[in-house]
Amino acid sequence: MKVTEYFEKAAGSTLVSFEVLPPLKGGGMSKIFESLDPLMEFKPPFIDVTYHREEFIYNQRPSGYFEKTAIRKRPGTVGICASIMHRYGVDAVPHLICGGFSKEETENALIDLEFLGVDNVLALRGDARKFDNKFIPEPDGHSFAIDLVKQIEAMNEGVYLDANIVDGAKTDFCVGVAGYPEKHFEAPNLESDLSFLKAKVDAGADYIVTQMFFDNQKYFDFVKACRKAGINVPIVPGLKPLTKQYQLNSIPRNFFINLPDQLVNAASKVKAKDVVNVGIEWCQAQSKELQEAGVPCIHYYTMGDSDTIRKIVKSII
Repeated sequence: MKVTEYFEKAAGSTLVSFEVLPPLKGGGMSKIFESLDPLMEFKPPFIDVTYHREEFIYNQRPSGYFEKTAIRKRPGTVGICASIMHRYGVDAVPHLICGGFSKEETENALIDLEFLGVDNVLALRGDARKFDNKFIPEPDGHSFAIDLVKQIEAMNEGVYLDANIVDGAKTDFCVGVAGYPEKHFEAPNLESDLSFLKAKVDAGADYIVTQMFFDNQKYFDFVKACRKAGINVPIVPGLKPLTKQYQLNSIPRNFFINLPDQLVNAASKVKAKDVVNVGIEWCQAQSKELQEAGVPCIHYYTMGDSDTIRKIVKSII
């Protein structure tokens, strides 16, 4: 079932959904199941599974020189989606990224997802590699998320990369894209960022999931600006609770978002072990306000911490 169909079916109420990370290579599905099992009581209609591009490592050779090797630390998104759907009977939403994938590899992944009965994908450009100062696409890959959206929509029309394929089977993916209430860090301003977002929607995106934020007014202002710009698809707020004191610095640095003074002051005044309680209370208040505002769904970035997320969701269910 499509994500947007869940929203239509639950019109007037707020759903909850979760996002999980694939385990590091060498890990198994047990960690994901251990994380998701306690959350299934909330009956999420769908669960997102992230995708991660390759990273470079440097191995020293006997000669003393270092050899640059590309590895993918978190493989398995397609298989994880299949396992989640089989175990829980809920829809899985794989993240598809531009970075590290050619157009043909993307097409093959979409074919596999179609065969597995996956109805939804989240189309993202993805981040730059750790040691790159900017995003670098594959030689035959996409540079921007809009190009990925266009490829998915082309397959929904039965159009494949091979021009010799006539009357190709039409896929039927519901496509989500990312939105940034405090703008994407590469955008010169929010207005230009909204124009890029509108272009993705015009290209066929069906819904938007936001980057995390800690001030609900940022989300409300973002939705208002989107509507004014002619973006009328559902906009799902994404939330992540503050759980560690070091996140007061790492979250703004890594995700280019602001933390409200009230939250920073509260987290700074307690012992390190008590920061998680501050984060839970803050996220609970955010969740309640968003629910009262009638958002279609609240999307929680779990990061494997099901205990914390469970405490938050229980306050609104």
